[in-house]
Amino acid sequence: MLRRLIRLIPLFLVVFLAIFAWEKLKDFKNPFSSGDVEVSHNVLLQQISSMGKLELVKYNFRDVVESKIKKDLLPDAKVLLIVSGEATGCLDLTKIKATDLAENGDTLVVHLPEPEICNYKIDHSKSKVYDTEYAFLDEAKLVDNAFQKAESEIAQNAQSMGILEQTKKSAEQVLKPFLENVSKKKVVLRYAMKDSKWELR
Repeated sequence: MLRRLIRLIPLFLVVFLAIFAWEKLKDFKNPFSSGDVEVSHNVLLQQISSMGKLELVKYNFRDVVESKIKKDLLPDAKVLLIVSGEATGCLDLTKIKATDLAENGDTLVVHLPEPEICNYKIDHSKSKVYDTEYAFLDEAKLVDNAFQKAESEIAQNAQSMGILEQTKKSAEQVLKPFLENVSKKKVVLRYAMKDSKWELR
């Protein structure tokens, strides 16, 4: 019995040393590891810029437009059109520079360019001539003028209806979560012209 215990002593020592070594090694920190993973501003800037012009809002319009040519001896030529169109609000993220990113602890402040109407157009497939009066040979000219007038008014109407402010609200819902996911920080969005700079303390 004693001999059997003596033979087991080396085995017990090996097991003890293995347990001891494991306890020490599991708390060992790799000297080449940087600890927490952080996303540098340069990487974040590249990801933002690669998004280009980010379309955030689209307004659809439907309007009745009249085009008229006044005549002295004959009745005025008129064309009435039902016009459909759209305007898109976006942020041009390619304008963001490294200096537009500011960090304070767990908060990242991103100074964005002012929102803009990056696209507006007539949808000719949904537009049509509703009525004409005494147009005759002038109908093509009247229709063309009406479409030009309608297209120029789309951007004005979109702006007066608040498309730029809505673009900012959409940025909070779409862009902000993306930036928080990439940077692993709380993100605050600010704008170039109208918003005051956010002071870091």
